[in-house]
Amino acid sequence: MNYDSSMQEMTYAGSARLTFIKKTYAHLAGAILAFVALETVLLQTITEKQIIAVFGGSSWSILIVMLAFWGASYVAQMLAQSDSSAALQYVGLGLYVVAESLIFVPILYVAKNYMSDPNLIPAAGALTLCVFAGLTISVFVTGKDYSFLAPALSVGSMLIFGLIICSMIFGFSLGLIFSFAMVGFMSAYILYETSQVMLNFPTNKHVAAALMLFSSVATLFFYILRILMAFSSRD
Repeated sequence: MNYDSSMQEMTYAGSARLTFIKKTYAHLAGAILAFVALETVLLQTITEKQIIAVFGGSSWSILIVMLAFWGASYVAQMLAQSDSSAALQYVGLGLYVVAESLIFVPILYVAKNYMSDPNLIPAAGALTLCVFAGLTISVFVTGKDYSFLAPALSVGSMLIFGLIICSMIFGFSLGLIFSFAMVGFMSAYILYETSQVMLNFPTNKHVAAALMLFSSVATLFFYILRILMAFSSRD
């Protein structure tokens, strides 16, 4: 009797986890498609003058924009984690996608209009999806728990945050080596987050899990695009 009950609980837990994983990656795909759609509209409608007015001023104005983005991201994550309303969770995910779309406008505008290679953005997107897919498959095939990365990722995030803030305040450039380092760092984040989705993330929080993964995929895409743009400008 106890054995049958335990088996039923294990079956239910496995079924709930599988359903959660499917919902998480479906919502992640939806967030990526929404991001692509928003960027397509923005790049066709926004002008260079408007971009310069918001992003092209002093380092302090860029810092203010970034702080506003980080604030919006924090609110979005809190909403996506909400236990009170499923609607609030979707508002959080939507808010985050919109915030990411806006913050990406300058680099995508430059890549689209000022780089000699017209395929930079699609190439960066394809490379990002390949890296993400490879990391995801490796976690699901091996079943490894990457929770041990959490302390290093936390410390690394704070150091990177401080470095980015200092670069904005003091006006120095974070070059190609930093971009490569960030690709490696975000890859480690994706390993950690994927293992959390597979093993530990609450199964009623698929929207929050999708937002978490989308954040890492978007950041990975940003730095891969920066690398491709740097190599393209050398040709």
